[in-house]
Amino acid sequence: MSLNSILSSDAIEAALKDCQAPDSFNQKKFFQLCGLTKKSPQEVKDVFRILDNDASGFIEEEELKFFLQRFSPSARVLTAAETKNFLSAADDDNDGKIGCEEFQAMVLS
Repeated sequence: MSLNSILSSDAIEAALKDCQAPDSFNQKKFFQLCGLTKKSPQEVKDVFRILDNDASGFIEEEELKFFLQRFSPSARVLTAAETKNFLSAADDDNDGKIGCEEFQAMVLS
């Protein structure tokens, strides 16, 4: 399964274009622009599994840095500040990583 099987290529492109500049990434806006906020809870889980590069059941800080590149290999790496903000926005239990439920809550809230 790929992100393009869940989200439209045009929506992904628009979301990536919106955050091309360093420190311009906003996860809420990105999820809206790429269409993820309109997807079912199961589709959001499927996206989480794709983003969980090492299949650990969590998206760790190291994986978050490359978040945009999971949508397009040519996309930029998130800055350290963006990565920290993203992690703190989703990490409800403060364990330093994002679980599937935390990801779902962030995307669908």
